[in-house]
Amino acid sequence: MDGNSSSRNSSLSGAFKFNEKRISASSASGALYHFGTSGISVAVATGLTHPLDVLKVRLQMQLVGQRGPLIGMGPLFVQVMKNEGPKSLYLGLTPALTRSLLYGGLRLGLYEPSKYACDWAFGSNNILFKIASGAFAGAISTALTNPVEVLKVRLQMNSDLRQRGPIAEMRRIVSKEGIGALWKGVGPASVRAAALTASQLATYDESKQILVNWTPLEEGFYLHLTSSTIAGLVSTLITAPIDMVKTRLMLQRESVVGSYKNGFHCAYQVLHTEGPRGLYKGGFAIFARLGPQTTITFILCEKLRKLAGLNAI
Repeated sequence: MDGNSSSRNSSLSGAFKFNEKRISASSASGALYHFGTSGISVAVATGLTHPLDVLKVRLQMQLVGQRGPLIGMGPLFVQVMKNEGPKSLYLGLTPALTRSLLYGGLRLGLYEPSKYACDWAFGSNNILFKIASGAFAGAISTALTNPVEVLKVRLQMNSDLRQRGPIAEMRRIVSKEGIGALWKGVGPASVRAAALTASQLATYDESKQILVNWTPLEEGFYLHLTSSTIAGLVSTLITAPIDMVKTRLMLQRESVVGSYKNGFHCAYQVLHTEGPRGLYKGGFAIFARLGPQTTITFILCEKLRKLAGLNAI
């Protein structure tokens, strides 16, 4: 009798803790903690890897509409430093950090509540629901923050805009191209963010579980480092072509070739005129940036979540 009662109490206690964890993720204070820890970790990672993002955008805009030998990241770095100076590697940093706080906070912050919602609605939390939760969080966050991304890539591509500043450039875009220009490339950007968040967070989440079950690694720095490195590699392979299309659409006013009608048309034109390699222009720069950024983001986010009293991702 006492054994049954103890077992029942233990079961109820476990259920209570599970529900308590779920409520903390969906309550107002819980949502604020999720948003804050996620936004800060993404912003720090973005600030540290921003020069690589500038190089990535420049690499993606090489030989638009043409085939030919591509300059690598090393020679491009030397060229930029020589012609434009070290400050050019931080072009667009203000909108990049602003976007990171908002987009990063929403993207990572919405993932766990979405995962709990899937668990509540379908009674399952397998890899497919993790992918769906990540895709939803990524697409929503990008759609809301696309204007800041457009501003960032415009500033990164043109060092002459440095004197004008982000606010003046945004006013110029709206006055000359209309408010709709701030949502240029929102389709591929949302698809990329959905693919990035789904592959990044689901891979990280699943890798952690597999590593804990099949290796001596336990919750801590080395588990976070290994899982985030795997997530960075997988997300780069999946999102590099989408990132390329997104950049081309956002910068097509700056390009010498005719405008692209949409993301599919852009991808077709790149394949037709530049070949399959065209979709992976700047691919190494993407991994060189996304790999460390993913690692820094997850390691820092896990530390901040621990300090805030939240469970590990």
